Amino acid sequence: MALTSQTLPNLDQPHALGATAIADFQRDGHVCIRGLATRVEVDAYRPLIDRAAMEYRYDRRPLEERDTYGRAFIQSPNLWRRDATLAGFTLARRFARVAAELMGVAGVRLYHDQALYKEPHGGFTPWHQDQTYWPLDTRHTITLWMPLVDTPRETGSMNFVTGSQHAGDLGMPGIGDDSQQYFDSLISARGYTVATYGALSAGDATFHAGWTIHGAAANPSTAMRSVMTVIYFADGVRVAAPHSDAQRGDLKVWLGGLPPGELACGPKNPVVWSRD
Repeated sequence: MALTSQTLPNLDQPHALGATAIADFQRDGHVCIRGLATRVEVDAYRPLIDRAAMEYRYDRRPLEERDTYGRAFIQSPNLWRRDATLAGFTLARRFARVAAELMGVAGVRLYHDQALYKEPHGGFTPWHQDQTYWPLDTRHTITLWMPLVDTPRETGSMNFVTGSQHAGDLGMPGIGDDSQQYFDSLISARGYTVATYGALSAGDATFHAGWTIHGAAANPSTAMRSVMTVIYFADGVRVAAPHSDAQRGDLKVWLGGLPPGELACGPKNPVVWSRD
């Protein structure tokens, strides 16, 4: 039987956070929530996400023909609008409620989703800050990163620079060899600590703030590291004036070209969870 939005698992039921999760996130800029989705739930969605990730991937060149950024992962965004069956995952109230509770806000909107699949023998993900791409006038942004398969530490689990989100924009746009070198030097100069949660099971999730420096090791294995991500921002946030070509591109693609100062509430940015 083909899976449809009616037969896929419902991901709206709340997930109780551990006693220290909110404080840990707000202090460190990252946290791991084990078992946010069950294996049964992930196994139901994974074939659909796998198919969409390959169909809508940005870069189809062979691995050896790509630069450092291209070798880091297969990147496939906006899957919930390309395949309606995936809306149940991207718009899951369970995930969004956790995001809101971690940030301490009353509700969250979707910025966008994207699959990030690190291929067998794929390269490392350079250090970067996500929010350098986002023209949003807030610090209340957060990314859910959920492996769809069991992910050993050595196949590209995430690394986070603890507390780096408090510094805001650290002045390195983009992601690549330059950002890796820049943040390596900055991490050393400021005495930051690098943290990892090691091996993750399918359905575990990490959350990190938009300004948290993060990256991932290469995947030396013969297995695909299959990951789905969802980015949220606090409801009520306004559009910021873009200050780079990357932000101007994001403004057009994800925020519908709204002018600075307007509420960020376009058709691609629905409220996913609200306390009201």
